Amino acid sequence: MRRRAVTSSAIASVGYEESTAELEIEFVSGEVYRYFAVPRSVHTDLLSAPSIGRYFQRHIRDRYPTRQQ
Repeated sequence: MRRRAVTSSAIASVGYEESTAELEIEFVSGEVYRYFAVPRSVHTDLLSAPSIGRYFQRHIRDRYPTRQQ
C-alpha cells in the first residue's frame, strides 16, 4: 500500500486501500499499523483534520480492528 507523508508530530505517513477499506498508518517511531473496515470518509477526514494525531486518537485508535505490520 502506498502511503503519503503527512504533517504531524505523531504520524509520519498514511495510506488507504479503498477496495479493502484498509488504512495504514506509519508513526514517527517507525511502527506501522493497518486498520481494517475503515470507511473512506474516515481516511478523508483524517487527512483534512487540523490535527491528524488528535483525529487518529479520537476516531480511529481502538475503534477498528488492527494489526501491527
